[in-house]
Amino acid sequence: MADFRLKGHDYIPLNDLLKVLHLVGTGGEANARIANGEVLVNGAVETQKRKKLRAGDRVEFGSRTVLIREEKHGS
Repeated sequence: MADFRLKGHDYIPLNDLLKVLHLVGTGGEANARIANGEVLVNGAVETQKRKKLRAGDRVEFGSRTVLIREEKHGS
């Protein structure tokens, strides 16, 4: 399982997370994969492309699992 730390933000949109972590090649691919029901958020299929992911959310895509965490001060 990998961690993604929110740095100075309250959330990250789901499609942006997939792009930032290089789990997809393009934003269009991210949107298509989400729309096709290939992404789970907190154990449920998520089809909202810009779903706001906040600290504590868990994203599963293929064989990858990512936990969203808050940026700790001094990290």
